[in-house]
Amino acid sequence: MNDHIPVFPLARLHGRYPLTTRIAGRLLLSLVLLVASSLLIFGGIEALPGDFATTYLGQAATPQAVANIRAELGLDAPAYARYLDWVAGLLHGDFGHSWASGQDIGAQLGSRLSNSLLLAGAAAVIAVPLSIGLGLIAVLYRDRLIDRLINLFSLAAVSLPEFFVAYLLILWLVVKNPVAAFPATVYASMGLGAKLVTIALPVATLVLVVIAHMMRMTRAAIINVMDSAYMETAALKGLSRWRAILRHATPNALAPIINVVALNLAYLIVGVVVVEVVFVYPGMGQYMVDAVTVRDLPVVQACGLVFAAIYILLNMTADILSVLANPRLRHPR
Repeated sequence: MNDHIPVFPLARLHGRYPLTTRIAGRLLLSLVLLVASSLLIFGGIEALPGDFATTYLGQAATPQAVANIRAELGLDAPAYARYLDWVAGLLHGDFGHSWASGQDIGAQLGSRLSNSLLLAGAAAVIAVPLSIGLGLIAVLYRDRLIDRLINLFSLAAVSLPEFFVAYLLILWLVVKNPVAAFPATVYASMGLGAKLVTIALPVATLVLVVIAHMMRMTRAAIINVMDSAYMETAALKGLSRWRAILRHATPNALAPIINVVALNLAYLIVGVVVVEVVFVYPGMGQYMVDAVTVRDLPVVQACGLVFAAIYILLNMTADILSVLANPRLRHPR
């Protein structure tokens, strides 16, 4: 009688190459999520009440005029056929044309996305190192006055929504003390320095919104590692608290820190809609809101899919970096 338990090829492959198989699994899952997101975006927009042709022509439009517009835009075709046409165009880099303006959506997305990435990137450059630094300081002075002040600030920042923070900054730095630019409108002809000065207020808003969450999660992750037995051993060997945190605690807390940083970077790009609308910033969020107002559904679909793709990409990157940060997977026995 054979007592050996059969091992499937995938299980054997995972046992021999755990790092490679985990990364491949993350990539495959991201692709599946992107396809599912496209279905949800298209289906959700299809479920919206109303009709672009009626909105575009007005209430006095004749049924024949509405039918002509629908036929011209392909709205009289079945939903599954329109979805397949849309996906086929995306695979060829064609996002279609705006119903309202007739312009190529891909060209508009390029300029709008670059503006949103500039805004999110500037906020990330400030927020990520600042939040990790504050988290390390909070751990170093745990349960002391500095730690309590940092936690109080983070709780206040988390409690305030983006639009409220934005309006407070406008009130203080534009209305009462006119030292910042408003609205934050940038142009292609502007230099990088001029753009950074113009977007100072929306960048400050985004930094205040995301810094608290990253700081608190960094603090929690490092404190969790600090309670480990090997950290007590490091303290017994005479290693200073600061060196113990930097050399031992922080590297072992990288995985959760990477995840929370990636989630907040995804928020910086996907969640800029409110901030862009408040500051009249010509980014993806403002473009999407304008399209929703006139029921320009191809633009809404394209913006939604780009946001979903960026969110999935950043989460996939965080998962892969977390796997690479795990020494048991980098050096399997």
